[in-house]
Amino acid sequence: MTDDGNGTESGDPDPLFPEDRHVLEADCARCPDLVACRERISCGTGDRDAAVLAIGEAPGAGAPDAETWRGGNWTGRVYTTRHSGRRIRKLLADAGHPDAYVTNAVKCFPCDGAGSNREPTADERANCRAHLERELDAVDPAVVVATGKHATTSVLALDDRELDGFVDSILEPIDLESADATLLPILHPSYQDVWRARLGYDDGEYRDAVCEAIRDAVGERA
Repeated sequence: MTDDGNGTESGDPDPLFPEDRHVLEADCARCPDLVACRERISCGTGDRDAAVLAIGEAPGAGAPDAETWRGGNWTGRVYTTRHSGRRIRKLLADAGHPDAYVTNAVKCFPCDGAGSNREPTADERANCRAHLERELDAVDPAVVVATGKHATTSVLALDDRELDGFVDSILEPIDLESADATLLPILHPSYQDVWRARLGYDDGEYRDAVCEAIRDAVGERA
């Protein structure tokens, strides 16, 4: 393994995980509570010419003693937990975009004081929005896949818009004017098993529907 110059070793054995991180502001200290919680700033990874950019809410606590899939708070790379990370990256690969750029709306682990994670505050989301804007400018994706309600809310805020019912927005393409891209909300992988059934999908049907929606949205922007 080699160090990327920001305190994180690169060379993850899983081919879905790029080795380099897109470090936007090393040692960012805009949010004191997040600075106190984090081990690493969880930076975006992936092809910076990717057609698809996927966004999560924020890094989870992770498992520092795990051999692999420790989580972004410990690796410095977004969506690198065994459960959620594997699911979202496999889903993007199945949709034909294993090189998708993957990031979070908030780059630092928001701890709850008991070792788990909480929802980022409105101020924390707003403080990190400039980083997200820079990533969208750098990658210039055709499609932005937002995983979950909070990620979708953060992306819509770039257009000064509010989310009006997350469940009704799932897999419904939204024109994201600020990025000249299509926003496609999907379920967060941690809650996918609960909500997909309420939407009338079994696991295979939901995965197929997401893959088709991503392919269609990319095709429409081509």
